[in-house]
Amino acid sequence: MRREPAEYHEAILPEHKGNPLIEALKPKLGMNELLQKFSNYPNLDQHIRQHPDPLVREEYTIRLKQLRQPFFIYYQCFRAIETAIKDGYGQKNPFSPTTAQYLHYPVEERPEIAPRTGYFEPKAETITLIGSSGVGKTSMLEQILNYLPAVIEHDEYKGRRMEFTEQVIWIKVECPNNSSVRDLCEEILASLDLVMNRPKETPASTIGGLMRQIEQRIKSSFLGILVIDEMQRLVFKRTGGENNLLNFLHRLVNKLGVPMLFCGNPPFDETLSKTLKAARRAESAGCFQMEPLKRDSDEWEAFLGELWEIQWTSVYNELTVKLNDKMYELSLGNLDIAHRIYREAQRLVILSDSDDERINATVLEQAYARACGLSSNTEEIKVQREKFLLPTGNRGSRKNSQQEKAAKPKVFIADITRPQHPEFEIQLRELVGTVDLPIRIRDPDMFQRAAELENPVDMLKKTGIVCDNPIADLDFI
Repeated sequence: MRREPAEYHEAILPEHKGNPLIEALKPKLGMNELLQKFSNYPNLDQHIRQHPDPLVREEYTIRLKQLRQPFFIYYQCFRAIETAIKDGYGQKNPFSPTTAQYLHYPVEERPEIAPRTGYFEPKAETITLIGSSGVGKTSMLEQILNYLPAVIEHDEYKGRRMEFTEQVIWIKVECPNNSSVRDLCEEILASLDLVMNRPKETPASTIGGLMRQIEQRIKSSFLGILVIDEMQRLVFKRTGGENNLLNFLHRLVNKLGVPMLFCGNPPFDETLSKTLKAARRAESAGCFQMEPLKRDSDEWEAFLGELWEIQWTSVYNELTVKLNDKMYELSLGNLDIAHRIYREAQRLVILSDSDDERINATVLEQAYARACGLSSNTEEIKVQREKFLLPTGNRGSRKNSQQEKAAKPKVFIADITRPQHPEFEIQLRELVGTVDLPIRIRDPDMFQRAAELENPVDMLKKTGIVCDNPIADLDFI
């Protein structure tokens, strides 16, 4: 987690000016600049494509995982997070008497005499991000959150020494499997200790004591936003009513003014929809739904175009419309599945017992079978596949590359467009690439003459083209 010293920028809103927690945040950037920040394109190192050891080139395919192609939803989600953080800090100026009272008294035990700047009025909301597995939720959150430092270190602000020198912008935890309030509290406590480089604090033995402990740590760390992943684990009681964990989280929002971001797979959306109160709270600062990309969308073209360029095969494989269609047919627009198919396709041709490293539709199909054997059998994928059908394609061009072959594992590729018997491979590839093929054919009209005969097979047998019993015929060898 990244820590940065505070660098103050004048706030845009007048009510935010003079608040070091807000002015220490990154300056506001436009959409194009932000999307550039959220992107990550791995280095190609094109000279590696000619490396004689296929295991080296296979190792480089790991870099495919590093690709981050941002979409417009990245910008929308970041704006929601940025706004939520600023809203939360709006009432927590550390130089304000209001904040001093908020820090020193428990929420339920504040004095009857209000400070001259008034009681603390929490202003925090909740963002919800929902999407099926593999559509890129986690990648998007990583890019957005890592753009922000986890901790900002303060010293002085305009000549005034800061009493609290660490400002935690964000922490990310996972919803416990059993929806236990205690387990979540302990995870939040451990995450705050980790990000602030503090020894692990022993959790209080009672749930009440633990919640007070959490409240105080969240206050003193000036936590900007709490991100909770895997929220599909949240379950409501069988008897109905809201979940205790959800109530606890909303209490943090309403009493401490800590914004939250819920991230989960379906059926988390159904869980929230069971009660209007839960749904309204969960989407108060925005609700984003990530879905598999559509084939005719700009996002798919941008993603696959960048993904396809990251190849370490010995020949460059052009992305054709047919290959694009095949990638979509197999992945159904799921980014994680597309990543896995393309990496496995490269591994297949690089490690195969052949110098033919073309990637065609057949290779992609085989890569899908190997890399997504479990995913392809899930009900979610089956339902999507029933709604989708594209014609298959199979093409490719290649040029020979004479390279020194290092020892490598043998992989069989079930592709009828490439030689299946290694002993004939060199001769067959030489024939495919030859320019004097008509000259090499001794009798170019033979099949045409045979077609005009009553029994053409007899003629082909006599000329030795058709061989019924090759073992007997070749017995002289």
